[in-house]
Amino acid sequence: MDPRHPKQDPSQPLHQALAEFRHQLRKFLQASENAANRAGLHPQQHQLLLAVAGAPVSAFPSIAYAAEALGLKHNSVVELADRCEKDNLLGRKIDPHDRRRVCLQVTAHGRKVLNRLSHAHLQELDSRAPHLIEALQTVLKNEVHATRISQDQKDA
Repeated sequence: MDPRHPKQDPSQPLHQALAEFRHQLRKFLQASENAANRAGLHPQQHQLLLAVAGAPVSAFPSIAYAAEALGLKHNSVVELADRCEKDNLLGRKIDPHDRRRVCLQVTAHGRKVLNRLSHAHLQELDSRAPHLIEALQTVLKNEVHATRISQDQKDA
């Protein structure tokens, strides 16, 4: 028995796998934040540009849409959109069908910055993909094992 772990938790491999997966995700997110900073953007500005530019054709990229996509409060996205508009990254346009709604649009300058960042992210993902995939596969293998253990404990 390992003295650091007096009683081995059957879920320990799952915990380790999840910790490694989160570590790999965090490394990617740190690289993303650094790339945004190098481009002169706050990371949330980059995320807003990506959410608006990447919205499905059927979606209306409004403040409410962006708040949902980013997991932020409406007023936080309003402030973020204000900063992006001030930096000529985003523009606002009134919905001609519902004048109460405002559509966010990426400007030409914003698209140029976003394209550079997206290519940098693609390169980062290309180098990190094997680690991310391996970590995710380990989690999924352990999840199946943990489910069996959990079911065995319920049956006992």
